[in-house]
Amino acid sequence: MTQPSQTKLSQPDSEAIYYQQTDFVPDVLSVFHGFFSRRGGVSKDVYASLNCGSGSDDAPEKVKANRKIVSEVVGCGADQLLSLHQIHSADCLYVDTSWNADNSPQADAAVTDKAGVALGILTADCAPVLFNGVKSDGSPVVGAAHAGWGGAFKGVLGATVKMMVEKGAQLESIRAAIGPCISQVSYEVGEEYYKKFVEQADENERFFKDSKRPGHFMFDLSGYCALRVAQAGVKTVLIKDLDTYFNEEDFFSYRRATHRQEKDYGRQISVVMIK
Repeated sequence: MTQPSQTKLSQPDSEAIYYQQTDFVPDVLSVFHGFFSRRGGVSKDVYASLNCGSGSDDAPEKVKANRKIVSEVVGCGADQLLSLHQIHSADCLYVDTSWNADNSPQADAAVTDKAGVALGILTADCAPVLFNGVKSDGSPVVGAAHAGWGGAFKGVLGATVKMMVEKGAQLESIRAAIGPCISQVSYEVGEEYYKKFVEQADENERFFKDSKRPGHFMFDLSGYCALRVAQAGVKTVLIKDLDTYFNEEDFFSYRRATHRQEKDYGRQISVVMIK
């Protein structure tokens, strides 16, 4: 299901830090991909510093400035860095043109075969999953998905693979990279959650360990996402093993902010783009 993966930390002149997965893009000249951290932006307070989430209560001009920093690293225009109004669904869109950032379509995944269209996924514990594949003529098709437990459970990852194939990607060529998200040691859930997943499939039990609290479990989100990608026929699934809850200096975390009763939280962005 998965192959051993290596990671590379890149730090461009902007000081925005992003992570890449080796083996995700055989031809690095054709596709950019990166899981950005929270570092290298202009936001302050709980949003410090590269908050790219317009859904937060951060100052809009700061979010816009942060997204411009990211677009410069990716190598696209600021208006070509696209993100969705994420709703924890299984909905995947085909994208061939940009849209107004104030009117983003509701969905949780996107696919494109057009150069210069940067697909962005916003997360703060959920798993960002980037996809790369090629058509029979060798031209790339890429995808990006927001996989919280809800979207992953409903099938957003399979929907992304299906859309890529519909747009010409050869299934055997598709690779997926699961970015930083909340890890099993930090993700406690209730018994009703456990029952929901086991009712879906007995094999899902493997993604739960007993918590120290009776009636609670620790859930392996990235492992579950890897299974759902593999079930869609993808042979290469790479996992970036970084815990967004634990790594406070590098990542925003919804659950950490909730536990601390903070007023809000930022969102990091993950991006894939055909050059």
